[in-house]
Amino acid sequence: MPTHFLTGEELSPAQLAALLDRAVALKAAPLSARPLEGRSVALIFEKPSTRTRVSFEVGIDELGGHPLVLRADELQLSRGESPRDTALVLSRHVAAIGIRTGPDAMLAELAEHASVPVVNMLTAGHHPCQALADLLTLRETFGRLDGLRLAYVGDGNNVARSLAILGAMAGVEVVVSSPPGYELEPVAGARLVGDPEEAVVGAHAVYADVWVSMGDEATAEERRRALAPYRIDDALLDRAAPDAIALHCLPAHPGEEISAEVLYGPRQRIWDQAENRRHAQKALLEHLVGG
Repeated sequence: MPTHFLTGEELSPAQLAALLDRAVALKAAPLSARPLEGRSVALIFEKPSTRTRVSFEVGIDELGGHPLVLRADELQLSRGESPRDTALVLSRHVAAIGIRTGPDAMLAELAEHASVPVVNMLTAGHHPCQALADLLTLRETFGRLDGLRLAYVGDGNNVARSLAILGAMAGVEVVVSSPPGYELEPVAGARLVGDPEEAVVGAHAVYADVWVSMGDEATAEERRRALAPYRIDDALLDRAAPDAIALHCLPAHPGEEISAEVLYGPRQRIWDQAENRRHAQKALLEHLVGG
């Protein structure tokens, strides 16, 4: 049976640490490994993408492979073909399948019937590839992960959930702060705090995500009102650890969830995060597919 990467819980702490070690090495020497030479990876995009698409396409190319990008309107999935049948067909042609979609059930059905590894490039419930890049960025910045504290402020969404799961596995204390009605459900290893000013005390990193994600447009103004106290700005960062950094998975809306001064200023590592998607995902693909 193939090993999939659906929530991040498929990894052991030792495997996660080794994967991040490998990502550091691949970042230092991007063309040093070619485990995908002569092989293709299918990348299914049912949601718009900038960082995920670019980082996977470039990373697969650097690993010697061919990224086969498949948009939703180019597949029979859009005309009622099942994820099961799609998995059975793609498995005959490619070394791995990545999918960026909405329902976690779609991902689960694809993985159940695929005979090659399936990678979650984003679902409504989880964004584990983003969390890998976040951990790599924290490690680069602070030289370690164990004992760090990360405060996520905003909607308790897929990004917050993946940070909680993989952060705990890496020894990072994750604190999630959300307004009523937007809380993350209890996740082992995560501490839930309502007040964002309390949540960031002692934090080495303060993390934001957009207030209005894909599919939330109908409640946009309601969400903006509820989440307004959870904006990352210099005043909130000042309550964190002296060397605290701001993180954001992007796309960003300056003036909403993060101030322009923080987004483009010296107290963030956001653009490193965006680059680190490629290096972390290359290590992941090498782990899943091998040579």
